[in-house]
Amino acid sequence: MPYHTEEETLALEERARELRIDSLAMIHARQAGHPGGSLSVAEVMAALFFSKMRLDPKRPDWTERDRFILSKGHASAILYAALARRGFFPRKDLEQWGELPCHLQGHPDRLKTPGVDMNSGILGHGVAIGAGLATVARMNGLSYRVYVVLGDGECQAGVIWEGAMAASKFRLANLTAILDYNDVQLDGPVHEIMPLAPLVDKWRAFNWAVLEINGHDVRQVLEALDAVEEIHDRPSVIVAHTTKGKGVSYMENDCHWHGVPPNDEQWAQALAELKETRR
Repeated sequence: MPYHTEEETLALEERARELRIDSLAMIHARQAGHPGGSLSVAEVMAALFFSKMRLDPKRPDWTERDRFILSKGHASAILYAALARRGFFPRKDLEQWGELPCHLQGHPDRLKTPGVDMNSGILGHGVAIGAGLATVARMNGLSYRVYVVLGDGECQAGVIWEGAMAASKFRLANLTAILDYNDVQLDGPVHEIMPLAPLVDKWRAFNWAVLEINGHDVRQVLEALDAVEEIHDRPSVIVAHTTKGKGVSYMENDCHWHGVPPNDEQWAQALAELKETRR
């Protein structure tokens, strides 16, 4: 497997911090959006878009590019922040997020936004769509991989498990799901509203290879993404244990911040805290 230097991991930690600031700035400016679940996947997004995925911002439709699906599409702010910093469109576009003429919609739209491979809105469809894209790669002899970022709350939807069954049946080893396991959804703790436990055993029962990591440890994220490339007989899921609202003290583990934007005072505090995390 690839060796990841300390310099690389530190650079990705810094990138994750930048993505948190960018996405929260968008949500504050628009006074709409979903901060909690955007902040919880920053390290995962940094590792995918700035280290692991094979992409070419100058050719967003490149046939051999790796595919990415944000199944939890309400966290679109951090996807747009990653795409902008990766060079798919100017960062200034982030200031128009959500405006009618803008190509950045509340949920990702592949017909409007360069770098978006699939629309997402109604929760639960990412795994099934990812299985379809992975199947197309096999049928056409293409080498791209498909990555799907899931929310834990959306794993309460049955369609997730239908997609998981299909991916397992066809042994889609080029498909990897990354589960943002922060245990907080819109109205409270996931384990109280509709428990998922034993979640790891469920995925294993569907014959997926399962890796568990600390989703805020960049090195663990990178090593897990490396490891799934060595699995050739089944799809993989990386269960990333995370903190909802990570990096902003008053947002962490609080369901209130699932879909509520910060006011001016709260934004100023959040920005100060996120800037303090710079090494």
